[in-house]
Amino acid sequence: MAALQKLPHCRKLVLLCFLLATLWEARAGQIRYSVPEEIDRGSFVGNIAKDLGLEPLALAERGVRIVSRGRTQLFALNPRSGSLVTASRIDREELCAQSAPCLLNFNILLEDKLTIYSVEVEITDINDNAPRFGVEELELKISETTTPGFRIPLKNAHDADVGENALQKYALNLNDHFSLDVRSGVDGNKYPELVLERALDREEEAVHHLVLVASDGGDPVLSGTSRICVKVLDVNDNAPVFTQPEYRISVPENTPVDTRILTVTATDADEGYNAQVAYFLEKSPGETSEVFELKSTSGDLTIIKDLDYEDATFHEIDIEAQDGPGLLTRTKVIITVLDVNDNAPEFYITSATSSVSEDSPPGTVIGLFNVHDRDSGQNAFITCSLPENLPFKLEKSVDNYYRLVTTRALDREQFSFYNITLTAKDGGNPSLSTDAHVLLQVADINDNAPAFSRTSYSAYIPENNPRGASVFSVTAHDPDSNDNAHLTYSFAEDTVQGAPLSSYISINSDTGVLYALRSFDYEQFRDLQLWVMARDSGNPPLSSNVSLNLFVLDQNDNAPEILYPAIPTEMVPPAELALKPKQSPRHLVTKVVAVDRDSQNAWLSYHLLKASEPGLFKVGCTRAVRAHQRSPAGQRRQSSSQAGPRPRQPSLRHCHATPGRQDPPTSWPIWAASSPPPNPTIRTSLCTWWWRLGGSLRPGLCHRAAGARLLAQVTPDAGFRRQLEACPARDFVAEWGAGFPG
Repeated sequence: MAALQKLPHCRKLVLLCFLLATLWEARAGQIRYSVPEEIDRGSFVGNIAKDLGLEPLALAERGVRIVSRGRTQLFALNPRSGSLVTASRIDREELCAQSAPCLLNFNILLEDKLTIYSVEVEITDINDNAPRFGVEELELKISETTTPGFRIPLKNAHDADVGENALQKYALNLNDHFSLDVRSGVDGNKYPELVLERALDREEEAVHHLVLVASDGGDPVLSGTSRICVKVLDVNDNAPVFTQPEYRISVPENTPVDTRILTVTATDADEGYNAQVAYFLEKSPGETSEVFELKSTSGDLTIIKDLDYEDATFHEIDIEAQDGPGLLTRTKVIITVLDVNDNAPEFYITSATSSVSEDSPPGTVIGLFNVHDRDSGQNAFITCSLPENLPFKLEKSVDNYYRLVTTRALDREQFSFYNITLTAKDGGNPSLSTDAHVLLQVADINDNAPAFSRTSYSAYIPENNPRGASVFSVTAHDPDSNDNAHLTYSFAEDTVQGAPLSSYISINSDTGVLYALRSFDYEQFRDLQLWVMARDSGNPPLSSNVSLNLFVLDQNDNAPEILYPAIPTEMVPPAELALKPKQSPRHLVTKVVAVDRDSQNAWLSYHLLKASEPGLFKVGCTRAVRAHQRSPAGQRRQSSSQAGPRPRQPSLRHCHATPGRQDPPTSWPIWAASSPPPNPTIRTSLCTWWWRLGGSLRPGLCHRAAGARLLAQVTPDAGFRRQLEACPARDFVAEWGAGFPG
């Protein structure tokens, strides 16, 4: 670079090469550009948008970016203009050394469709390196007996540039005894040799000073020099000779340091001091001298630094053998580094998402990544895999790119999070592997309706409850998350039995607790069937309904009421009953009819409170008033009876028994039905019923228990006899033909 700064005409060459950089070609999905080295940062390389046939704005929208692997980013892409520019200084010699052409490859990624385009940029050489010799001054010793035509190999120069900018020629300053001959080796390099043109005479001139100039073919031409000091000696007329013209060996890259890998040998036909041979590594600008060491006395070549196949697959070493007076010969050692499987595959995640919706269709791309192994051959053959039983698979693309895609629909309620392990395994023996982890969150959608803990609910509330009392609580669960699982409770219907539901009961929308808005009366309202709805907060929301049967429990809040005999008033005298004279005991005088509006609290017992003649009449639990003793003829007797359970105020009626009257009236203020309706409603209570059959009063018991109403026949003393048939819906009494015993 110092030589470049001294030559102003070099900038013209840079400009010319820069103009040629606009040449590109695109074939088989690859875009190619050419750009000279050492141009300024931000210099234009090419227009990606134009070469892809896209509008510049489309690149930014599609998420265009450069994807490179394992190298400092040398180029930058403007996503708005589509221009590819240099991102830093580019030194071709640092990147490619003597390799030509120098090609840099990277990929352009369009993230919207995860499309990869290959880009190849050729870095063209400029003449920024002058030829350099390994030593600035070379000392040669030649016997004065050496005949003209004798050749002495000289130290050759090295030029880091390539092509025309590389080393092209050598020149020697004018003198009377020596000329320069340049030979081309099989490797393409030029090797200078000093040719003795005229016999030497040490006594005439003991030392000859020469200047060797190495020049390249650049414009302007750059050159380097080496001073040669030729000392004229006596008699040493043989140079050392190597046993092989060239040495080739292969060494595994894991060979330990300090291992001897080769011994070179050279012989000299001279004797004594003139035949003493020493070995030297020819100094070069590369790293070869830092990797290997040559023992000057034995010719042993050893490794002094770890080899790395991935950094250099071979090493080329020039070894010199020099005898005592200074004659030397040169040979080449080519060391091939053998690859061993010492590098595990590497992952490069190009693009990956951290969250995916659970309703994403199969084939949804989760991520794009690249795998690479720095080894070679079978050691670099990579296979990628996933754990089994995961809803994902790997799809291989070009250039060891893989796409991670879904294979089936995801269910967040089953798995809300995946830690996906990607395994890359090479083909070495033993093989090496690397794991990479992709953390994926499954986003919830509202795909689950709320579910109640039971299919239906039954609740019970005693009548006369206070307003605002908590009645019941329902609970639903939604397996979704966040708003999709936030539930509100409400009634599915606004009315019940034709009346507004809001006048009976309310529900807390957050907790599902039901509250009574009124005090219920069992005798007016015995049950309430509701539909409770739980709705989530998703979009759109989902809901579920459940039925709730609310039963009002009876309290003993009604006193019995005697229907017959009629209540005495100013207009209605007490009932008078006629008895035949000398009527026998247990003769039925009359039947007292009483009712209680309560349910299980409606079991009634009957008692005579007072009588004008105690002991003459008796009333049984079946409401029948009978003669207890034989009644004297023609006497009028008066008695009062009561009916009702003990906790409540009894109901009183007065009647007169008069001998000579027979049957009670045939008109009774009670319920009657000719036949029961089908499918009787289930109730849980006890009730006593009376009905009429052919003008005669029949007793019975309707027992609402165990899911059915049972109608049973009773004896005059209210003893339970047997079940006769199912009791129908409330306020109905079935009839049967059995007469009242007695």
